[in-house]
Amino acid sequence: MKSSVDGAEQAALFYAPPEARSAKAGRAVPLLVSLHSWTTNFDEYDSLPSTLSGCLKRGWVFISPDFRGPNTRPEAAGSDLAVRDVLDAVGFARKHAHVDGRRIYLLGASGGGHMGLLMACRAPGLWAGISVACPISDLLSWYHFCAGNEYRYAEMMRRCFGGPPDVPERESEFRRRSPLFCLEAAKGIPIDIQTGILDGHGGRALPVDHSLRAFNALLEANGIADKKFTLEDIEYITREARLPSSLLTETENEPGRKYPVLFRRDAGIVRLTIYDAGHDFDSGSDGKEPPALAWLAKQRKNSAWRRR
Repeated sequence: MKSSVDGAEQAALFYAPPEARSAKAGRAVPLLVSLHSWTTNFDEYDSLPSTLSGCLKRGWVFISPDFRGPNTRPEAAGSDLAVRDVLDAVGFARKHAHVDGRRIYLLGASGGGHMGLLMACRAPGLWAGISVACPISDLLSWYHFCAGNEYRYAEMMRRCFGGPPDVPERESEFRRRSPLFCLEAAKGIPIDIQTGILDGHGGRALPVDHSLRAFNALLEANGIADKKFTLEDIEYITREARLPSSLLTETENEPGRKYPVLFRRDAGIVRLTIYDAGHDFDSGSDGKEPPALAWLAKQRKNSAWRRR
């Protein structure tokens, strides 16, 4: 696959069910774009096996683009080139398979969650639904957290941005590539956020507030401010790695999960799930299909959303 911007060859994993391949007169089927995590490539990340397995079972078209690989250079980490790579992957899939344009989905965890939310901002008219797990939503706050704990991700960000966010130009670029600050552009897109309550503790390098603040920003964008978390609740959950007593009853039993659901808030077009895990993607109880796929399967572009 060749970049439409700089002509660089970009690797990807691609699958189309036989009946949906462009050489056949088959029916249009959903497309899932699967995004790799922060330190990995297109073919080796944790969420890949179960996501691909689920697409095979469902008969969906699948593509996993590399979008400039691990986030260790300026061309990666949500750059304009990386954004175009994801869009080029969609174009490649549509050229080689009968893709239902009303059902183009995006899924990613950790760094893939970062890119998933960023793509909601950069191409809001494309996606029928987006599901992200443990997403990095604010590169500025994450940099300071990682630098303060001497996590390797701080050095990776310095390599991507040419140094820390200690001068206005770099701070601005950290912010520009952080989805938290552009989610007003994602208004109207069904978005599912999932996160482990233990993330940010015990050596896990992403505080759970990245998910909570992104959820709040999406609620604000969609005019559902009454469903937002209070600042006190966000700080408590992030600090204590547990729910305050006032939120303990807001949960839901969901069979087929690997990690039990501790909290679920469904605002219709935006949903948040907190489960009993750390920086982990829920691949399902049998590891053959992530629960996120069942949620994505209900979404259709340009159809009125309803409470699910």
